[in-house]
Amino acid sequence: MYKKRGLLIVLSGPSGVGKGTVRKELFSQPNTNYEYSVSMTTRSPREGEVDGVDYFFKSREEFEALIEQDKLLEYAEYVGNYYGTPLDYVESTLEAGRDVFLEIEVIGAAQVRKLVPEGLFIFLAPPSLTALEKRLIGRGTETSEVIQSRVNKAREELEMMNLYDYVVENDEVQNACDRINAIVTAEHCRRERVEKRYIQML
Repeated sequence: MYKKRGLLIVLSGPSGVGKGTVRKELFSQPNTNYEYSVSMTTRSPREGEVDGVDYFFKSREEFEALIEQDKLLEYAEYVGNYYGTPLDYVESTLEAGRDVFLEIEVIGAAQVRKLVPEGLFIFLAPPSLTALEKRLIGRGTETSEVIQSRVNKAREELEMMNLYDYVVENDEVQNACDRINAIVTAEHCRRERVEKRYIQML
C-alpha cells in the first residue's frame, strides 16, 4: 500500500535575515501543520529563549559526542558555536507522513541537500545588505565586530543561493510566510511526489 512520506522543508539564509521571526510567525498561524525540528546549539540562550522550544542548548562536549555518533542530519560551526539538527526526530516524523520544517544556517542546508536531495529548499533573502545590517544592529545582542563579521559572512552566503529551489524576500514577515506556504502547497502537487500513488491506483 502506498504510504505518503512527509516533505522536508528547509528554510535558510544569511544570519540576521529574520529566519527565526518568519518561522515563529508561520507556526503561530492556526492552519500551520508543519512539525518544527528544533535545532541544537552550543551558544548561550538569548533573553526569552527556552531550551527544547527555541533550541536544544548543549555543551561543546555533548555536541561533539553527537557528531561522533552520526546523530546529526547536519551541523556547522558558526561564529564560534556549533548548530545542528537531530537526525532521529526528522526521519521518524517524515516516515509518519508529516512535513518537517528546518530553520538552519546556509552551511547546514548544503549538507542536508546532499543527504536529502528531494527536500524543499527555500532561501530567505534580505531586501538589501543595508537592511540586513540594520536588523543585526537592532537586535542589540552583538558587538560591532561580530555584526561586521556577520555582514561579511552574509555576502558569501548570498552567493550560495544557487543551492536552493526557491528564493523568498523577507520584505514583510507576513508576505514571506504567505509565499512559503504557497511554495509548500505547490510542492505537494509536484508530479514526481504524487505519481507513485496514481501508478499504484492504476
